[in-house]
Amino acid sequence: MTSFSPAELGRRIGSGLLSFPVTHFRADLSFDEEAYREHVARLSKYDVGGLFAAGGTGEFFSLTPTEVERVVTAAADSAPEATPILAPAGYGTATAVEFAAAAERAGADGILLFPPYLTEASQEGLAQHVEAVCRATSLGVVIYSRANAVYGADTVARLAESCPNLIGYKDGVGDIDTVTRIHARLGDRLTYIGGLPTAETYALPYLQLGVTTYSSAIFNFLPEFALAFYAAVREQRQADVTAMLSDFVLPYTELRDRRAGYAVSIVKAGLTVTGHDAGPVRPPLTDLTAPERETLSALVAGVSGA
Repeated sequence: MTSFSPAELGRRIGSGLLSFPVTHFRADLSFDEEAYREHVARLSKYDVGGLFAAGGTGEFFSLTPTEVERVVTAAADSAPEATPILAPAGYGTATAVEFAAAAERAGADGILLFPPYLTEASQEGLAQHVEAVCRATSLGVVIYSRANAVYGADTVARLAESCPNLIGYKDGVGDIDTVTRIHARLGDRLTYIGGLPTAETYALPYLQLGVTTYSSAIFNFLPEFALAFYAAVREQRQADVTAMLSDFVLPYTELRDRRAGYAVSIVKAGLTVTGHDAGPVRPPLTDLTAPERETLSALVAGVSGA
């Protein structure tokens, strides 16, 4: 049973940095559960708002439903009660409902609802999709606005009223106007999460819009740096944020942007260069090249003292 009611979970995830642990694979691309459990336990020693198991950086899209439940169960078992674990739900509505049920079985505290697979949908269709998932679970649900599931302000307001266990809105679009409209209408009814790739680049301006937290992939391999950056953002230390962007985050994003899919691959490479190998990514993603890993290693050394 979850340690958090939906309302408690909303407050908890909004109070600190969030992250998506990578999912560990062996050389044959099978799930390396022991290494994954060790990784989650290591990350859980830090004071974070929550961890998203089998999420985007955790390669949700490449896992089978059975593997997703194994990954979420492993995360829930490996993290202390004080660290919320959110599980993924996605694809079509019926499948997302099944993922929500699996999340409860696995001991998750909440659900991150990814966009439906492939197809475009109207705002009415998206609203029905979210309402079906929220009805199917007692867990708190965070909607992820990105790709083919971009929620308008009217839709989010409707869902906040019709779904008591809707607790969060994660923005993966970067539409400041929409985020402003949603926050102005709903205030603290929802927790607002920054979800753009390498969210650190947007964290300080988003704070002004009521987005108090974001998901940091960098936390996987540079947890101290990620937490220091988050503290600088929350304390609005502009000079420190700018320095850390210049020293690491912006060069890191330039390396990430060299090839499609590197937003995940570069995180696994970061674990490799810091001595916590998580194995390869699964196709259709590809791993960084050896020279790219060397470039990343130099960047990491520059901010970690290695």
